[in-house]
Formats: sequence, C-alpha cells, structure tokens
Amino acid sequence: MDGEASEASIFSRSVAVLGMNLDLSVPESCMADLARYNKSSQRCQPGAATMDNVVEGLGLTKRSLKAITTTKKKDGDGDNSTKIGSVDLEEPLSPSARLLHEPHFNLYIIAIIGCKTKINPTVVKDGLVHTLLKHPRFCSLQVEVGEKGGKMKWVPTEVNLENHVIVPKIYPEMDLQSPDKSVEDYISDLSKTEIDMSKPLWELHLLNIKTADAEAVGIFKIHHSLGDGTSLVSLLLACTRQTADPNALPTIPVTKTTSVRSSGNNTGISWIFMAIWGFLLLAWNTLVDIFMFFATTMFIKDTETPLKGAPGVEFAPKRFVHRSVSLDDIKLVKNAMNTTINDVVLGVTTAGLSRYLNRRYGEDTENDVGATENRNNLPKNIRLRSTLLVNIRPSSGIQALSDMMEEKAEAKWGNWIGYVLFPFTIALRDDPLDYVRQAKLVIDRKKNSYEALYTFVIAEIVLKLFGIKASAALTHRILTHTTMSFSNVVGPLEEIGFYGHQMSYIAPSVFGHPHAFTINYQSYVNKMTIVLAVDKKAVPDPHKLCDDLEESLKLIKDAVVAKYKDGK
Repeated sequence: MDGEASEASIFSRSVAVLGMNLDLSVPESCMADLARYNKSSQRCQPGAATMDNVVEGLGLTKRSLKAITTTKKKDGDGDNSTKIGSVDLEEPLSPSARLLHEPHFNLYIIAIIGCKTKINPTVVKDGLVHTLLKHPRFCSLQVEVGEKGGKMKWVPTEVNLENHVIVPKIYPEMDLQSPDKSVEDYISDLSKTEIDMSKPLWELHLLNIKTADAEAVGIFKIHHSLGDGTSLVSLLLACTRQTADPNALPTIPVTKTTSVRSSGNNTGISWIFMAIWGFLLLAWNTLVDIFMFFATTMFIKDTETPLKGAPGVEFAPKRFVHRSVSLDDIKLVKNAMNTTINDVVLGVTTAGLSRYLNRRYGEDTENDVGATENRNNLPKNIRLRSTLLVNIRPSSGIQALSDMMEEKAEAKWGNWIGYVLFPFTIALRDDPLDYVRQAKLVIDRKKNSYEALYTFVIAEIVLKLFGIKASAALTHRILTHTTMSFSNVVGPLEEIGFYGHQMSYIAPSVFGHPHAFTINYQSYVNKMTIVLAVDKKAVPDPHKLCDDLEESLKLIKDAVVAKYKDGK
C-alpha cells in the first residue's frame, strides 16, 4: 500500500488504529524468529492429526468464563516458573487480560480467511505445530491459582490439535443450496458459544465450501485475552510468506514519522511561538476530550437510532458479513483530496450510515421505499459516536514478531488498547466529498490530542485502584453510551498463503462487547474488505448496509473524478 501505514493511524504520535485482524498464512517450515522456542516445545506437543475430524454440533449457551482452579505447590527453591525464551509461562494474567473475562466484556476475535483452493486439514495442522504452537500463549491454560477469585496464571499444557482444529462434515445439500448463507450461519453460531477453559483459548474452523469469493474458508476464533489485535497480527504475519516468494515475509507498510521542524523558516522566535501554540492546542484538545470521556461515562448518551443495541446486546449472537471494494478507488480519492486512507474510509462510513438510517427512518412512515430513499427522513441533531480502538505502543503500526518478542524490544505483548470517541455526522449532503472533508477535519483534531493515551491510563488506574469489576463497569458504560465500534487495519501488499493455500481475502471482527454494530476495514493487496458484525435485531439487513457503503464509495469516487478531471 505504498508505505501508507500512517493512513491507519488515529494520531501521529505512534498511535495506530487497531483492529482485530489476523492475517493468517503459513510457510512450510518454521520461521527463524521462532527457533529460540524449540527447547520448550515438548510442553506443547499436539496430538495426532486426522483428516476426518467432525463437529457434531455447537452449543448455544452464553455465559461468563469460569477459570480452572488449582492449588499451587511450591518447589523447594521457591521458583515455580518455566520460561520459553524470555516469556514466563506461569506469569500472572495481566489485569487487562482478566478484564476481558468479565461477563459484560468477554471478547473474542473472529478472523475469516477466504482461500482460492480447497483447504487440506493435515497440511494446516502440520503448519500449526511449527508456528503458533511455538508461542506460549497458544499452548497455555489460563488457570486460577489458590482459592476462588485468586490470581490467574498462564500454565503450559499439552495441546491436542483435534480439540482446536475443527473440520465439520459438509453435506452436499448444504454446499449446493446457499453456500454463502451456510457459511454465515456457521460463523454466527460461533458467537453463541465459548471456548472451554480446559484448553488454550483458540480454535480454527475449516470449511471446504465454495462461496462467491472463495473456494474454502478458514475461521480463527481466539479469546481476546491472548493479546490485542496488533500483538496477534504481528505473531501470525511473522509466520507467513509471500505466494510469489516462499522465502519472503509479507510486506507491511511502516508508519512514517515526520519531523516537527519541517521548514528551515521555523527558527528563532517564530519556532518558539509555534511550539508554545502547538503545546497549548494539544493540552486544550486533550482536556476537552477527557472531559467528554468522563461526561460520556456519566450522562452523555448517543441518540437511540436503529443501530443502537438494546441492554444485554453483548450476549446476543452476531451476524458477520463482508464486502470487498477497490483499494485503488480509495487511493484515488485520497490522492485527489490530499487526505489519508483513514479519512476516506471514515467519510465512506459516514455517507453509508446516513443513507442506511435515512431509509430505516423512512420505512417507519412510508410504504414507498423509492420515495423514502429520495427524501430526507433523518431526525435533526443525531448523536452517533464510535469507539475507535487504538494501539498504545512505543512504535506504531504492525511490528514483526521478532521485534515484539525480543526482551529489549520497544513493543510489548499484551492488551494495550486506548479509545477515541469519534462522532459521525449523520446527514444527507449534496456534495458527497463533504463526508470526507468532515471526517478529515475531525480526525485531524483527534491527532492533536492524547485522548487515546489518557483513556488507556485512566482505565489502568481504575483497574489497579478499584479492581476488575469497577474497570469493567467503566468500560461497559462507555460502550453502552456510544453506538458502534470502528477499526481500519493495514494488511499485506502482496498475496500471501495460508499454509500453502493462497488467500483471496481477510475479514477480521470481534464479538462479546455491548455494541450491536461493529465495522472493520481490512486492506489486502489491492482490495479493502468491509466487515460488519451486527445484532440482527438492530440491523436485520446487513447486506443492504454493505450496499450503502459500497454505493457511497462509488459516489465519492465519481464526484472526485468529475471535479478533478480538469485539474481543478
């Protein structure tokens, strides 16, 4: 994506927009960066793999995770920990990881991978042995030590791949009648169940069903306590290789940093004045954003639009749908308007949501759908905000696993997530480019604020002073007072393989949080995949919403071509 990881950033000070994407492809041999874990691999040896692993059914219960309880026996020297490389296998779960097990914030990452060929389960299992199972989080239990309510620790265990790689039996009638709907139904069912705490909290489901955009589909389901989106993406991308060059890692654009002193004219008194003004503006924006953060926790709520979830929506099953659009079209708009890719997708989202809500509001009063779409049915002053998940790390963007896992690396493993409250201005506009201009205006102001950093710090302080319950209540209140979640993640520039299976798309998402609507943008080669996770009660027609988003991009692109074709 020609070095445009900065397009995915929320603010320029090493804070990148974080999504839950898992760019999963696999080399035939273990990468050199993971070789240092070989000495401890005996703790994580998988069971024998077979071709006919069949899933009889999925349970439909939804509950908070219950930890396995054990009693710790200390050795004579008092040292009870075992290490893989520099990672303590029996280190305590971080407070953030514990938070992600709370009933109202029990998060799972879903990553849908479309492949251009049928998936060979044996090859995939062999690849897992040499890659993911070399990482301690993927072969460790989360165990509660001591009495109930005690601390939880990562404890290594033997991994039986038959319990993690699930290959359901496909019946001919299921494959022929409506394959796309069958796959959607299957993934939706995954959001109704939780992974048993008696095994490491991840699964891989392989569906050899031909859909409209893939010959087969793989679905990773990973509990969010294993790491934030950036950590997991870094790990999984470090296990991949380019399709064209099996020895080459995928190319991920790196965030470009720009110098504050961009001009030689900014010297002396002028530079000092600009520096003071910049500091004051940064401080003011941060204070305003923090005030809005606290006000949102106490009394400011979003408008009750059709997209707003009902109480308890975090327990409802979700529907996952996706639509791929041209990344080149997005870049065309970006270059013509001198914006970023993130500005463009935020503008497209605003336009698409405005079209969708206008139709939904009109359907309540009109029987003529065509007339409804051509008339402004939107209430005035709709407040609709998204929580943008951002990566709080010393180095922004997607870091290679080799950098992240080194003892002295800048980036650390774990959940380092801050929030930015982004307001979407819902309205029908005569000029489609106004949606992009408005998005750029808001995001440029957000870049000049430490909102994400301070929301992360505030959450950590609440967690340490008042405990997990209080921190969970704070997070839950913020999310229930807003409408949706949004993320935009930069993906590989070249086509990559999933254990030798060439990939056609990547569609990451998340469920278990109190939002009825989540949207993720994931780039891959020359396409951008829009991924929606919805509660069917709030969004009964998610494919129509995808149509609105796709049409909004087309209108914005056409407006750019019409306006700038003469060099205007």
